[in-house]
Amino acid sequence: MSLIKEFWDFMKVRKKFWLAPILIVLVILSGFIILASLSPAAAPFIYTLF
Repeated sequence: MSLIKEFWDFMKVRKKFWLAPILIVLVILSGFIILASLSPAAAPFIYTLF
């Protein structure tokens, strides 16, 4: 959690709020990739999103 807090403080101080959507999309895509690799049955549903 300290990494998230430190990143948030960095964005507040440096006014780099445009980094937040990029980070959120990367986390979501990473979650889809992990889900597809763990459960082969979920893969067709994830692939239809793209």
